Amino acid sequence: MLESRNSNSLACKKSLNRSLFFILIYNDDDRLTELALRIKSCSLCELSGTRLNTVPGEGDRKSAIMFIGEAPGQNEDREGRPFIGRAGNILDRLLKSVGLSRKDVYITNMLKCRPPENRDPSLPEIESCADYLDQQISFIDPQVIVTLGRFSFGKFFPDKSARDYRGSILDWHGRKILPMYHPAAALYNPSLISRLIGDFSKLSNFIADYPVQENEPEGKLRSEPTQLQLFE
Repeated sequence: MLESRNSNSLACKKSLNRSLFFILIYNDDDRLTELALRIKSCSLCELSGTRLNTVPGEGDRKSAIMFIGEAPGQNEDREGRPFIGRAGNILDRLLKSVGLSRKDVYITNMLKCRPPENRDPSLPEIESCADYLDQQISFIDPQVIVTLGRFSFGKFFPDKSARDYRGSILDWHGRKILPMYHPAAALYNPSLISRLIGDFSKLSNFIADYPVQENEPEGKLRSEPTQLQLFE
């Protein structure tokens, strides 16, 4: 009888271990992939009828840095990738100025579909996409969220002005928020480039003060900013 009990106990432990193993291998990468598929079939707002492609986001799914823009544009709608137009070129160069690339960060938007004519996101559209973005933040679990523009800043601080807090590191429910100008603003006002460079330098220094992440090479985020020539 004792041998039978021990055998049943061992079988239960093996079954529990298999269950725990399944939970562990179903990680946040899988959840983000599943989320992207749900976004692809989303019809919660009218943008589902005018989009070419959904634009969930891309980059390092375990990154310490998450960028949140406003909405996809024409190029992003066509390719299904965020920030690949002229504003995206500026973002790439800003990342390069602090020794990073888009492979080192995660990039997404408030909206996952392009508003017609690149108009501003509407409140119902933002609300329709809010759960998708909340899940992305939860799965990626970044140390700092960089808001690009007033709409993404407004998600976290609806009663504050992004202009008043640009370049300041703010606390939000245990996370850090760093508001910046949207890179597209520099297309129309090149004088903002120097401010963006300074903000990216602050971002790099902030991340460098954190403990080195697992599997992250020592000094990865400690590159000195380089002079950025965006309008050559």
